[in-house]
Amino acid sequence: MKRSTLVLLKTLVWAACLIPAARLAYGAITNHLGADPTRTITFMAGLAALRLLVISLAITPVRQLFPRLSWLIRFRRLLGLFAFFYASLHLFAYVGLYSYFDPHTMIADILKRRFITVGIAAWLLLVPLAVTSTTGWIRRLSGRRWNQLHKLVYLSVCLGILHYWWQVKTGVLTPLGITIIMAALFIARPLLNWRKRNKLAASTV
Repeated sequence: MKRSTLVLLKTLVWAACLIPAARLAYGAITNHLGADPTRTITFMAGLAALRLLVISLAITPVRQLFPRLSWLIRFRRLLGLFAFFYASLHLFAYVGLYSYFDPHTMIADILKRRFITVGIAAWLLLVPLAVTSTTGWIRRLSGRRWNQLHKLVYLSVCLGILHYWWQVKTGVLTPLGITIIMAALFIARPLLNWRKRNKLAASTV
């Protein structure tokens, strides 16, 4: 891929990832965040984080199915870091706008409200992944250990989706779409690994 093409694609990905933040900023400036601005900010940031995480996890199976799209790997780290940014915005909206930075309120919520408990756990799992996302950390940890550590993203996404389900009212199915996509990715992973092993076995015969 030409450098100019890569720069253009990265610019487009950056612009796409910034759309939720731009919408929130515009809504705040124009007072168009709805009747409950705090809920709007928290919800939109959390949804953006989940969507970006799922998109980043979809890159590997897409590359395996379509080898010509192997260049997509260049964007996985960027998508993951933007997901962490929105997850942090989601958390800080809760800390600042719901709990008013009161540690007693936050501790009580974590202990009593299960959707907050799993939400905090999901964010905590993302912290070491964001910290070790640089090339330097990959060298320090070695590729194998780095890959093992970054598999925590699957647990984080599962907890994030559970956080989403437990947050909505009974009968509301808005989390269903992203749940189905994530389930498909989980199913695709072993199937694609099996397909890869079969191809390797066939090539050695």
